[in-house]
Amino acid sequence: MKFIRRSLIATAAAALLAAPFAAMAQDIKPRLIRFGYGLNEASNQGRAAKVFADAVEKASGGKMKVRAIGAAALGPDVQMQQALIGGAQEMMVGSTATLVGITKEMALWDTPFLLNNVKEADALLDGKVGQAVMAKLPEKGLVGLVYWENGFRNLTNSKRPVTKMEDLDGIKLRVMQNNVFLDSFKTLGANAVPMPFSELFSALETKTVDGQENPFNTILSSKFFEVQKYLTVTNHVYSPWIVLVSKKWWDGLSKDEQKILQDAANESRSFERKDTREEAAKALGDLKGKGMQINELPAAEAGRMRDKLTRVNASIAANVGMELWQDAQGQLTKLRAGK
Repeated sequence: MKFIRRSLIATAAAALLAAPFAAMAQDIKPRLIRFGYGLNEASNQGRAAKVFADAVEKASGGKMKVRAIGAAALGPDVQMQQALIGGAQEMMVGSTATLVGITKEMALWDTPFLLNNVKEADALLDGKVGQAVMAKLPEKGLVGLVYWENGFRNLTNSKRPVTKMEDLDGIKLRVMQNNVFLDSFKTLGANAVPMPFSELFSALETKTVDGQENPFNTILSSKFFEVQKYLTVTNHVYSPWIVLVSKKWWDGLSKDEQKILQDAANESRSFERKDTREEAAKALGDLKGKGMQINELPAAEAGRMRDKLTRVNASIAANVGMELWQDAQGQLTKLRAGK
């Protein structure tokens, strides 16, 4: 009987001693971060998301773990943005174009033929202008960390080669859910149809829409070559992605945790842009090898399109604010003058 009593006392004492350690174990449970993105895991977006996740885990000593969730499993960009604003999701990467309804200054990046090359893009996005646009996000419930590269956008369709502006007449073209893209392609003669990216392949396959516009990398990784025959190299818009954080969630982090995320985002940006550009350089050849008929839009036709879109550009300038517009144009003028 005494033995049983001693055993019970020993068991109770052990439980009391173990309780603080169990609490400590709970305290050091890793902070889980859901990071949503639209493309598949094998895409440039997926590869960069992994670089970001690995950098966060390493820098935090395993105390922060990023769960990268691709293929729009957490919803399309617009749905994820709302989840971040509400605090129901921690992070995402998506197109700046789908943010225009939340932060109007993002429309600057949708300006047709704004940028000539990636050097101009890097300077504008990472400089004063890009940071000024990003600084508008916190008042809307979001925090921007860095811009990734989606790339210069190009046209594909299943009806005919597009070699001149008139070839767009009547083509049902999927565009992002963004008024600038809608207005631009309507002005150029296409039947512009707003649609989430997650619905696009099926819509192309069923001929709900005839075509779409995206960078070479996305056209390849999304296998649009299976449902699209013609690709026109237009480079009509340089398209950035942006890494976003829920402000509600961000404000609850320590300064050290915020720094870990910012540093990892910077590392992922360097990787992602290099990776995307290397992939884009070979993607066009891969698409040709997959059977796509490729042609380059003549410079004269690009000029005609640019002239046709003067009204759209004026509307963008008014919408984003003349100060921001003039800052962007001024920085580009300096870059092109080699200053």
